[in-house]
Amino acid sequence: MFNSSVKRLLPFISPFVLLASLQAYAEGEIPEDTFTPAIAGVSAGGTPIHFIKDGFDGTEGPIAAPDGSGSVLFTETKANRITRIAPDGAISTFLENTNGANGLAFNGTGELFAVQTLKTKVGIIYPPGKEKTLSENFEGTAYQRPNDLVLAKNGGIYFTDSGTRPSKENPNPPASTPGVYYLSPDGAVKRIANDIKRPNGIQLSIDDKVLYVANTDGEYILAYDILADGAVGTKRNFAKLAGWGKTETGDLASGADGLAVDAKNRLYVASSAGIEVFSDKGDALGVIPLPKKPQNLAFAGKDKKTLYAVGRGAAYKIAVLTPGFEGRAK
Repeated sequence: MFNSSVKRLLPFISPFVLLASLQAYAEGEIPEDTFTPAIAGVSAGGTPIHFIKDGFDGTEGPIAAPDGSGSVLFTETKANRITRIAPDGAISTFLENTNGANGLAFNGTGELFAVQTLKTKVGIIYPPGKEKTLSENFEGTAYQRPNDLVLAKNGGIYFTDSGTRPSKENPNPPASTPGVYYLSPDGAVKRIANDIKRPNGIQLSIDDKVLYVANTDGEYILAYDILADGAVGTKRNFAKLAGWGKTETGDLASGADGLAVDAKNRLYVASSAGIEVFSDKGDALGVIPLPKKPQNLAFAGKDKKTLYAVGRGAAYKIAVLTPGFEGRAK
């Protein structure tokens, strides 16, 4: 029934977790081999990785719904909508015509902020009637592909622009000008980094003192200390990524994408290796492999003790030992 990779985990799996895993497998809820390794404080060995659904049209920007339902929202970027997954797995549309929303953030009053990729900008897209553009250019030049954002406690917004990349539809795009930006509460925009090849996921530590940036094409998660005015200090390598290696095209990349933090300030990274977990000092704690490579992740569900991951059109959820940080929606 199980191959050798799962058999090696059996001595570390409690009888109760094993019984639940076997039942889930028998019922077709999860495919073979989708179980977590034991990571102290993060996952019990052999916890099922529940497959929710495949075939979504783009998978990005997951975030806990702020309505107390325990649902998670995520962006179907190609379909130009935001989709809701309820705790019981029911799927529904939360918002249509999102202007290509990618990364999401809620503030304390339930306004939904998004970086948007069709008409490139950063702004509020929900609730209806409260839509607002906050920034659509830097020093007169339009953003190229806003990718992710995080809302600071002071109301400022840190966001990434991953620049341009050749594609089948556009093999010769304009020269790429990737960057990391800070939109202050008074509306001023500062570019705080322009030396990252492909900035992608972005997150803050739970005390808002450290900014983390995922460089999809880089070997490390990057970190900056936050200064008093919202600007940042010197860039440093925070954590080395297990996902770093050659891609199918022969290029070197880590696939580092979405980021999330738990209540103990651990950093979770969606990468080519799976879900990589690091301490607040950058120590590698373990990797949770997934059937499909994740693009982004978020804590949601009851008490934020469910970790959702989306990527390559699929969605999964995992029961975790430590909840996500309650101080922001993601």
